[in-house]
Amino acid sequence: MKKKKYVRGWLTLLAAACAGCKPIPPVNGHIVPEAKLTKGQLIQSDPNRMASLEMRNNLDALYLLMDKLYKRNPAEWKKGGAASRDEAETQVSRAIDQRTPLPGLDARDTKAMALALDPHFKGDRVATFIYGIGDMLVTAHGGKHVFYLVDGLDAQRVYNAARNVEIAMWLLSQRKDSAGHPLLLSNALSGENQNLSFERLFGGIIGRTDLVAEFTAEKYRRAVIDYGQSFFGGQFLQFLPVSEVAGAASSL
Repeated sequence: MKKKKYVRGWLTLLAAACAGCKPIPPVNGHIVPEAKLTKGQLIQSDPNRMASLEMRNNLDALYLLMDKLYKRNPAEWKKGGAASRDEAETQVSRAIDQRTPLPGLDARDTKAMALALDPHFKGDRVATFIYGIGDMLVTAHGGKHVFYLVDGLDAQRVYNAARNVEIAMWLLSQRKDSAGHPLLLSNALSGENQNLSFERLFGGIIGRTDLVAEFTAEKYRRAVIDYGQSFFGGQFLQFLPVSEVAGAASSL
């Protein structure tokens, strides 16, 4: 009798909790994006899926940054030999996605980032800068964009990647040529039309990368905690029956 009341109590609490989790209707079409279920997700753990979404969203934000930088610095794409801005952007995204060198560039990850903000560099600064950040992020994630059960991450490498993006954001706003002009125009802080979209995009990349780094570092500790919770909380702390006598005893 006591057991039935205990179970009913748990069910009542669960129903109340579910009732308090009713979805909030979207406002002005703003809804949480949902990815379609694919076969690959069946062999992904929660940390795998989280890291895959982080990489996807970070690269999407990076390509948006590239487009914005080209619009503010229209002379840059012509320095790389591309026939158009769209072609220049395609070359960069393809090089990052396929993990191949950027055409005409003999530098990768952090070396490319540093080269793009070198006052003496004569090439396409936007392409080199974005390629360097993208290649650095992929390298920090073990050379992968998508993660499965057999894959693992080094939390320190991912954490370092977030710090590199912070440094790149600061250098982008500080580096100037010999005449005192910014090497690349980004945020606009003066005048009536202030533009901080670059800072917001960089901040999103840093935040997502930091979250995955912390989650990865805590993953093994959480595995121990989850095991303990499932062990001690299983079956309402009752012994599992192994015979009729034990089964009767467990109901006491």
